[in-house]
Amino acid sequence: MKRSEINKALRELEAMCKKYHCYLPPFCSFTPNEWQSKGHEYDEVRECMLGWDITDYGQGKFNELGFSLITIRNGNRKLADKYPKVYAEKLLFLKEGQYSPNHFHWHKMEDIIN
Repeated sequence: MKRSEINKALRELEAMCKKYHCYLPPFCSFTPNEWQSKGHEYDEVRECMLGWDITDYGQGKFNELGFSLITIRNGNRKLADKYPKVYAEKLLFLKEGQYSPNHFHWHKMEDIIN
């Protein structure tokens, strides 16, 4: 995806959250420069891959096949002693006409907020 498409998808999801009074964690709005200044207090965000995910599954058809999501909570099986959660909480945003392939996780549950 082009950076402009990703930025547009981010802005649309932010607008939807604002419209429905869904307040996102502060790390969702950090700039790259702000991230560089963040210390170990944000290791969980980095190590558990929290935050934005915008995908078109490499197909180049985002408006048909793809979605935007924010991972709010997640575990990390490789660091299970530190992050033992076996579930994830994600806010998904699919536009009218978009779809995402079905999938599952062997070792994790997900709470999906549509």
